[in-house]
Amino acid sequence: MIRLFCARSIGESIAFWNCLLFSMEVPNGAEMSPAAPDGGLGKRIASIRGGRRMTQADLAHASNVSLSMIRKLEQGVRDPSGGVLEAIAAALGVEPSRLLGDTARFDGRVHDAIPLLRTVIASYDLPADGQVRPVRQLQVAVGEAVQHRLNSQYVRLSSTLPDLMSELIRGLHTAVDPARSSVASLLVATYRAADAIAYKYGYHDLSARLIELMRSVSGIAEDPLLVASTAYVRTEVFFAAQAYDAGLRAIESGIDRLPVTQERQRLGVLGCLHMRAAVVAARARNPEVAMEHLAEARQLGDLVPEGIYYGTAFGPSSVRIHEVSVAVSLGDRYLRSALEIGDTWAPPPTLPAERRSGYYVELARAQLWAGLKEASFDSLKMARRIAPQHTREHQWVQEDVETLLRLYRMSNESLIGFAEWVGVI
Repeated sequence: MIRLFCARSIGESIAFWNCLLFSMEVPNGAEMSPAAPDGGLGKRIASIRGGRRMTQADLAHASNVSLSMIRKLEQGVRDPSGGVLEAIAAALGVEPSRLLGDTARFDGRVHDAIPLLRTVIASYDLPADGQVRPVRQLQVAVGEAVQHRLNSQYVRLSSTLPDLMSELIRGLHTAVDPARSSVASLLVATYRAADAIAYKYGYHDLSARLIELMRSVSGIAEDPLLVASTAYVRTEVFFAAQAYDAGLRAIESGIDRLPVTQERQRLGVLGCLHMRAAVVAARARNPEVAMEHLAEARQLGDLVPEGIYYGTAFGPSSVRIHEVSVAVSLGDRYLRSALEIGDTWAPPPTLPAERRSGYYVELARAQLWAGLKEASFDSLKMARRIAPQHTREHQWVQEDVETLLRLYRMSNESLIGFAEWVGVI
């Protein structure tokens, strides 16, 4: 018999944008510190490259790094710059942290970007002079930023956001309609990308300010769906304050303000809001309301394909992931449904890394509370493989690893290594 422990949840899954593929071009970075004497970095590059069935020449072509550099890196005789390392990681489809074997040097760059972001938004009404690219070029740049957010590439995101945000703010002040509405929509997407960093790295005051700017600028865009979609993100403020009843009122107000049409985009936004309302209601310990919103989300999920996107993705798989979140949030007898989903279903690889990783973080907590410690650790390792930066910064991961360390009676080298990576020991 499965033993169920009492539980609460604060996890969430967000977003998928299949509009634009991110570019393989990366900015130049500062020189990294030397590779490990044992050639660990080079060995990891070679190992992952082999797993992808890529030759050194294939990797050189995909990353736009010279073949001689690839060879020297794998031999351990050269140290890559930040830009080169990010280009190789992108070509291999992994995070730079996986190549380094230690995320500390890269995570520091995220924290270093926070003062720059604060400066940009502090002067949002008095932008500095500078160039503003045509709207079409800005759309590509913002598309890349959103893709980085969805794939939890926070380091790459933090290196480009301050300048991009400054440019869009200038554009909003100088553009005229109809271009001004387009720039406003792009700025909202950029604010949200910045909020992903602020919220996940614990800068909740900055997150709250970015969300208020999102709400303000979405009105300039004159797009009711965009205005409504910001209600989804606004709930982060209530999550941080654990003010779930107020959060539920706020998101239900967003649902009520949506225009009544059968347009797919509108159904997608409505479905997203019902998914989030279900999670908020569950955290407020209101299972009846949570199940009502979840039922609405399921019905809407049957009407639209996965990937309908308007700031947040919606579709059947997204609903399934939120079912796990609701079950974990309610705890007690609801945990069994989360475990059953985990036994019979896995998120498809077409979903973005952040959402898939979030699913396994939530499932890991359900398994831990059910006393399934090995399964819980396996889920945490899966979350790490999918999105290392998202997993490492997740508060639940740190808490659950600490619990697992207490539960294991004998030394578990793999768990200890994971705990060191997360930073709990």
